[in-house]
Amino acid sequence: MDNKATFRVGSNIAFIKYWGVADPALNLPLNNSISMTLAAAHTTTTVRWDSEGRLNEDEFTIDDVRFTRERADRLVRHLNRLRRVAGVEIRAQVVSRNNFPMASGIASSASGFAALTVAGCAALGLQLNNTELSALARQGSGSASRSLFGGFVEWERGLDHRSSVARQLYPPDYWPLMDIVAVVSGAEKQVSSEGGHQIAATSPLLAGRLSSLDFALPDVRQALAERNLARLGPVLEQDALAMHAVMMTSTPSLLYWQPGTLEVLQAVRQWRTAGLPVYFTIDAGPNVHLICEARDAAAVQAKLQTLASVQSVIVSPPGPGPERLATHLF
Repeated sequence: MDNKATFRVGSNIAFIKYWGVADPALNLPLNNSISMTLAAAHTTTTVRWDSEGRLNEDEFTIDDVRFTRERADRLVRHLNRLRRVAGVEIRAQVVSRNNFPMASGIASSASGFAALTVAGCAALGLQLNNTELSALARQGSGSASRSLFGGFVEWERGLDHRSSVARQLYPPDYWPLMDIVAVVSGAEKQVSSEGGHQIAATSPLLAGRLSSLDFALPDVRQALAERNLARLGPVLEQDALAMHAVMMTSTPSLLYWQPGTLEVLQAVRQWRTAGLPVYFTIDAGPNVHLICEARDAAAVQAKLQTLASVQSVIVSPPGPGPERLATHLF
């Protein structure tokens, strides 16, 4: 057993979203989803297993904040999954850092649980391939299954634990798309994505969104095959709006948007009308992801920085899968 390992894992932006679960125990989704792994938004995590038996409980420090036992419950549950695979009962010390605002709609749970999974398994000496790691990461956070692969990725809905896994469609250098994130709020959202998934079925619009994916998923696959932003953009905008419509009409209603969210959406439509090929998508939070080709990234970034509600901008090309680092966080 290596005892200690550190990995950096990119977040991802979903072109076709995952919202709602078919099996809460296994975290099986209601539909396939397609995403792009990000190079410039990532989580770095060090896991050290306490083989000496000095720890009474797992310890978590994220972005320099020591988590309480209550706040760490979801993380402990995930470490329990790793312990069961390895057949051990030892505790772990975990230190993790994000280079972007956590729990604000930039998929920190995707990169976070993927990094916890790969670092934890490596430190235990488990020899798992990325497909097996994807299934394991999915149980902590569904979107984490996609961050086990770089570039453009599809998470298969599957029927059980083994079949609900992600796979790479194209490598990072396949298409120089850019995700330009307009951060309008870095605050942690009051209702987590995990909580939102559990109430998705209360929305009268959920069935309509799921049926629309019979057309949207093949469209996105074809747009990627063609490297065709004009085909991709309208589909990813429609699915983002459909997902948020499900959120807004759930019981209780989830309204993640802030005034700045709408300012950015309106601006993107105006810029596109004026000839700038850029499209928006939004994860479970207020911040807006703008998708464009690399040649237009500077123009999009410059326009974003003129909007009063935009606090900061993250610019990211497609990124790699998990990377093991020689330097630990502790």
